[in-house]
Amino acid sequence: MDELVAQVAGSLGLDPGVARKGVVIILKFLQKESPGDSVNALVAAIPGAAEAMAAAPPVSGGGVMGVFGDLTGAGLGFGDVQGLAKEFLGFARGKVGAPAVDAVVGSIPGLSQFT
Repeated sequence: MDELVAQVAGSLGLDPGVARKGVVIILKFLQKESPGDSVNALVAAIPGAAEAMAAAPPVSGGGVMGVFGDLTGAGLGFGDVQGLAKEFLGFARGKVGAPAVDAVVGSIPGLSQFT
């Protein structure tokens, strides 16, 4: 988790606390919205992700627009949300491979517009 948070914070110029909230929101959203167990490998590949997700409040309903509201509520602007999505997905592809990440993205309606 720390590696991903540091990468996001550094690349986007975000406070590490805001970056951490954003990453956790995305992980919880993917876990909630993606069918089956496809996100579990990603969570397992990021040390500390499962614990951070367990300690965080639930994400809103409403698909992509709901998670966008959660992210902006956590202090991210529109450009930050897009940047976070790209950084997160690039990191995830490096951890579990592009096919697995692309399958998750493709399984959630509207998510590809942020990638």
